Amino acid sequence: MKNSYVEKYKEAHLRACQLKQLEILKEIDRICKKHHIDYWLDGGTLLGAVRHGGFIPWDDDIDIAMGQEDMQRFEQVAPSELPAHLFLQSPRTEPNSKEPIVKVRDLNSFYVEPGDDFSADYQKGLYVDIFPFINYPTVSKSFTKRFGLAVSKSYSILHKPHHYSLRATAEWWWFGAKYLIARAAWAIAFALRPHDTYISNILINNGYGIMHRQDSVFPLSTIHFEDYDFMAPHNPDAYLTDLYRNYMEIPPVEKRKIHSVIFLHQLDT
Repeated sequence: MKNSYVEKYKEAHLRACQLKQLEILKEIDRICKKHHIDYWLDGGTLLGAVRHGGFIPWDDDIDIAMGQEDMQRFEQVAPSELPAHLFLQSPRTEPNSKEPIVKVRDLNSFYVEPGDDFSADYQKGLYVDIFPFINYPTVSKSFTKRFGLAVSKSYSILHKPHHYSLRATAEWWWFGAKYLIARAAWAIAFALRPHDTYISNILINNGYGIMHRQDSVFPLSTIHFEDYDFMAPHNPDAYLTDLYRNYMEIPPVEKRKIHSVIFLHQLDT
């Protein structure tokens, strides 16, 4: 059962949450420009920039993307560049963090995502998601979707908390084998097919099988988001069509969901 007080609280404080995330994004932009690291707005953040000129009105997170090599460079330089209240979270800095991506977290806040594990000691402040992108082999979208879903679902199940049981053991064997087979099929496709046309998120984050043409991403452009110009794909229309198809269509009211379970945009008052 939903708690109406929680929902009203989130709606009342959503804008404060968004503005704090915007400040995190500006810090990322500053570091990337200083060190010549490419990034671009991704997902709902790019959609918000195109359709709303800023945040989607009910959105409470920010997504950006980087090429995998640029992300590795960002991970090297960001810890010494970020202000004290921001923290670079990754599987390297916090092995207990639940996702295989990089986040820049605000420590003076609290944000509960669906699936957060409170028995695990990792930071849970407001954040910007940074997704690593890689070149894809020239294969069909159905192939990408089939094996992307197999890899991402298997990875998720294998890395969720398990209790000792017959079912957990069966899941470990079944999805372990499925993961290895799907990764092997993808490696073969990568070895046999050209990989200079498409780009997308690493496979464990790509359960929908999204592929973007590289020339829809590069050379990067800029786009106005809220009060600032950020880096964006070269062709936002093609990029967003890959993600959402008819992306300018506003979803019905019942589908306009704030992602978080609960958030506190400020801890130290």
